[in-house]
Amino acid sequence: MSEHNSNTATFHTYLSYRDAPSALRWLEKAFGFETTLEYPDEQGGIAHAEVRYGGVAFMLFTDHLGYDRPVRKEDTVGQGLYIGVDDRETVDALYQRAVAAGAETVWEAAASEWNYRFRVADPEGYEWTFGIHRPGLSVAS
Repeated sequence: MSEHNSNTATFHTYLSYRDAPSALRWLEKAFGFETTLEYPDEQGGIAHAEVRYGGVAFMLFTDHLGYDRPVRKEDTVGQGLYIGVDDRETVDALYQRAVAAGAETVWEAAASEWNYRFRVADPEGYEWTFGIHRPGLSVAS
């Protein structure tokens, strides 16, 4: 392993959706994601798709095997996806857009100790949080 740290790593996740074609269209409508790649599978689903929002990109595919999903305990499943945006106005606009598209509110847009954010669940239960905090950046005290 090289001792050199170039800080050029990227991190992307992938999600399985039981109805991936509908999930793609919903993500576009609810959050403004752009689908950049979409390959169908032989069963009418999606073998591989890629979407992006600003500098965020992830992959998804159709779940033909029925993978387990986390179960909500109290108000959240305890895991999800977080996207940092520029300002409160963007957070508020995305929250309204997601709710109008049928997202289930987990947390309304509001301030916390370290963030201004909202969390919603998409039609298949994945939780999406948008906020102004940027994980990994130093916070001035």
